[in-house]
Amino acid sequence: MFLNKLDRPGASFGASIASLLSNRLHPHPLPLVLPIASFDPLHYAQAEPGIQGLVDLVKWRVWKWDTEGQVSCHPLPRDDVAFSNFSLLPSSHPILPHLIPARTQLLENLSMFSEELMEELLSLPSSTTAYLQIDSSKILRHLRKATIRNEILPVLGGSAMKDIGTDLVMDYIGELLASPVDVPHDSQVANAPVRMLAWKVAWDKKRGWMTFVRRVTRQSVVLNTTRNQRERVSKLLLLYAAEAEEVDELPFGSVGVILGLRYTRTGDTLVSTGGSASNRSILRDITPPPAVIAASIIPQSHSDLEPVQEALNALARTDPSVRVDVQEGQVLAHGMGALHLEIVEGRLRDEWGVRFELGQRRVSYREGLGLGPSPPKSNIWQTDSGGKQVEIMVSLEIRSLGPEEKGDPIWDGNVVLDEEGQPCPSPDTLSGTPRAHIFQGVASALSNSPNSSLALSHLHIQLIGFALPTGTPMSLLTGAAAVILRNRIRNAGIGPILEPFVRLKISVTEDSLGKVVKDLTEHGGEVLDLGSGATLDADGDEEVGGYPEDGVYIPPLNLSPSGSTESGSSGLYRLKRSIHALAPLSKMLDYSNRLRALSGGHGLFEMANAGFKEVTEARKLEILKEIGRA
Repeated sequence: MFLNKLDRPGASFGASIASLLSNRLHPHPLPLVLPIASFDPLHYAQAEPGIQGLVDLVKWRVWKWDTEGQVSCHPLPRDDVAFSNFSLLPSSHPILPHLIPARTQLLENLSMFSEELMEELLSLPSSTTAYLQIDSSKILRHLRKATIRNEILPVLGGSAMKDIGTDLVMDYIGELLASPVDVPHDSQVANAPVRMLAWKVAWDKKRGWMTFVRRVTRQSVVLNTTRNQRERVSKLLLLYAAEAEEVDELPFGSVGVILGLRYTRTGDTLVSTGGSASNRSILRDITPPPAVIAASIIPQSHSDLEPVQEALNALARTDPSVRVDVQEGQVLAHGMGALHLEIVEGRLRDEWGVRFELGQRRVSYREGLGLGPSPPKSNIWQTDSGGKQVEIMVSLEIRSLGPEEKGDPIWDGNVVLDEEGQPCPSPDTLSGTPRAHIFQGVASALSNSPNSSLALSHLHIQLIGFALPTGTPMSLLTGAAAVILRNRIRNAGIGPILEPFVRLKISVTEDSLGKVVKDLTEHGGEVLDLGSGATLDADGDEEVGGYPEDGVYIPPLNLSPSGSTESGSSGLYRLKRSIHALAPLSKMLDYSNRLRALSGGHGLFEMANAGFKEVTEARKLEILKEIGRA
């Protein structure tokens, strides 16, 4: 855990450790560092914000950053006499009395998870500096075991923007976290069949498309089993931070980059072209949550239209959570929230340099299935093929999902089954078979309702059977399935409208409670419970208390001078009441500004996706008017 932005006014390292317990992130956070706000003790008395150094409690040394960002490392004394002559920290510095107790607490708390370390501590003399004599390599060994077993949560801090503390984070990642080489593995064989996940695809202005993979030998051609496309490999690179070395194979556990792949997207599976059929199975796909907000992308001129579309397609290739489509002539980018759309906008401008304007943000609504009956022969589609009329039959069973049924996130909250009742994989991963064409047509119909132009959700669709006349191209099944399903949905009439909701936990002072509750109800929210600063469980259904502070070292609040008040309590501790609520996302897009005004800047809130919920008839009419369908 890295506690960032400790240079900001109001930041408190000790209060942040306490919040890890109150929000139930981990029952045993273990601070490995203490922040030094300033090496001048006067700045502590003046409550000046900042961070100029860190005390590494494990390796027992001080890191100091100067005003130009240059860093120096100084070992700490290990006896009382040397402490009195330590020139880096003045004798009046507020952090000095806390260094040895912090190191002592670190070792004693860690020994609760290591009998070997506890026996070693018990054998030490009873002097105040005895714990300083333990070598850091011994501590790291016990620390790594406890971290891998998830018995403790190592906590560091700093300011990432100023590169303060980031070196320590990278060092401790290598020293404490699990490594692939910890696991026994077979030795690598040259030209062995490979099966790998393209877990990240990125664009680089110098190198082009970069596909990040692990453990691969150099092969000239690979097969993308997700897209059923053969890809030619240009280079295989082994990365060292910003440096790259061209290699023939990646060592076990290393991260590398394949250059030259044209069709691969994030989450695709790549295999050897000459491998067995079992080696061509698709690895677990990356399934992002459904998009809940959209904005139109408006090119500044006609000449900008093609570059904007190419940039959007490239962005969707790198980020599977971004969805791009065209509705009524407008190019829409769909994301998982307002911040996500801001990131999309920034990447389009900075990485691809395209010129456009971002339209007004609009929540992505969904439509359910109507109640109208299906007409006779609704599973037949007539069309021309090769100069003669043909009839294609695609029989689908369609109904709404029941209250206890859950939709498949791959199908945007719908359930799509084959003839045997088995869930159908993503249509993007299917190709070459009649059923692949049928399910691609189903996906096309579900993406745009003929009644409201909204995407459809909460539908249960099962393929019963199909019939394709001899000599008819298999690709016509895509159009047949799309038209038949769209006609069934149109005949059923407009169904219920579903709106994305969010679950809120709001922490405010007692005097702001009434105003915040009133604002929630006025904006369509439903207050579920009022608490005393506790948190929700994993399902967000009931309030549970935080973890106890027993056996956890919480650094004194005055070590972060701008984050403590005269009474010694952090501003965080003024938040005495919590509100648990359910609210429509469309009314919460500017909630940060609203809450700041209502609570005098002291309010905090957490927001989590609560899925799509059916709205009332009055709200349904409002939404249809908003999208121009009423």
